[in-house]
Amino acid sequence: MFDFVSFIPRAVVQGIPLLFGATGETLTEKSGNLNLGIPGIMYVGGICGVIGAFLYEQAAAGRMNAFLAIAIPMAACLIGSGLMGLLYCFLTVTLRANQNVTGLAMTTFGVGFGNFFGGSLIKLTGSEVPSIALSATSSYFSRSLPFAGKLGWVGKIFFSYGFLAYLAIVVALIASHVLKRTRVGLHLRAVGENPATADAAGINIARYKYVATCVGSMIAGLGGLYYVMDYACGVWSNDAFGDRGWLAIALVIFTIWRPSVGILASVLFGGLYILYLFLPTGMNLAVKELYKMLPYIVTIIVLVLTSMRNKREDQPPESLGQPYFREER
Repeated sequence: MFDFVSFIPRAVVQGIPLLFGATGETLTEKSGNLNLGIPGIMYVGGICGVIGAFLYEQAAAGRMNAFLAIAIPMAACLIGSGLMGLLYCFLTVTLRANQNVTGLAMTTFGVGFGNFFGGSLIKLTGSEVPSIALSATSSYFSRSLPFAGKLGWVGKIFFSYGFLAYLAIVVALIASHVLKRTRVGLHLRAVGENPATADAAGINIARYKYVATCVGSMIAGLGGLYYVMDYACGVWSNDAFGDRGWLAIALVIFTIWRPSVGILASVLFGGLYILYLFLPTGMNLAVKELYKMLPYIVTIIVLVLTSMRNKREDQPPESLGQPYFREER
C-alpha cells in the first residue's frame, strides 16, 4: 500500500521552498516585473544564511542563544536576497534593461556567488567532504511543535515541521489578502496591468515596482534558507538546490497568480517531485525519469487549459515583462 503518512510530510517539506519562491515571484509579477532570477535569488538567500550561521557558530563557541541562532541567519538571508531584488530593479526599472536577460543573468550570478562563498567556507573548515554542516543552527530551524509526537499520524502530517514551514503559509495568506483586499494591492495590480493609467492616476510606478520586487525577492530568499537549514539539516553543498527555483516560477503559472492557491499547489508539486521515490520502478531508470517530469507536464497542461479558457482573471498581468516608458503615455 502507498504510505501516505510518510509521503505527505516529505511532500510538504519538499514544497515549502517552492511556496516561498512562488509567493515572492507572484508579488513581483503583479507589479509587471518578470523576474527569472528567482533561482539565483534563492541560492543567494541560502548562502547568506549559511554565512551568518557559520560566523555566529564560530563566535558563540558552543554557547548559542536560540534567538540569535535564528535571527542572524534570517537577517543575513533577507539582506542578501533583498539586495538581489534591488539590483534587478535598478537594471530593469531605472535602466530599463531587458527583463528576461537580466533575470537569467542574475540566476547565473546568484549560483556563482553561492558556489564561491560556499566553497570558501568549506575550505575554511578544512572539511574532507565538499560540504559544510551547521547542525547546531539547523536544530533550531527544524524543531517541530512539542506535542506533535503525541498526536500520532495527525501530528506527523500537520505539526511535525519547523517554524519556517508555517511562516511560508502565513506569508502566502497575507500576500493573497493584500493583493485582493487592500488599496496597496489594488494599486500594485494596476501597475502590473496598465502602468500608464496607474501613472495618470497618481500612482508612483517605480516605487511600487521596487518595493514589490524587493519584498518578493526577500520572500523567495527564505525558500533557500529553508532548504539549507531545515530540509538539508544545515548541510550546504554547492549546486545542491537542483531546479527548485525554476519549479517555483512554474508554480506561479500553475496557481494562476494566486498566492493562497499556492499553499496546496506547492504540496502537490513537492509530492510530484518525489513521487518516483515511493512508486515501484525497479531497475527501470526510464520510468523513474518519466516520474520526475510530472511537475513540468502538469504545468504545461495547466498553461494550455488556462489559455483555452481565456478568462482575464486567469491571465498574467498585461504589462508583464515590458519596461514602462513614461514618455510614451
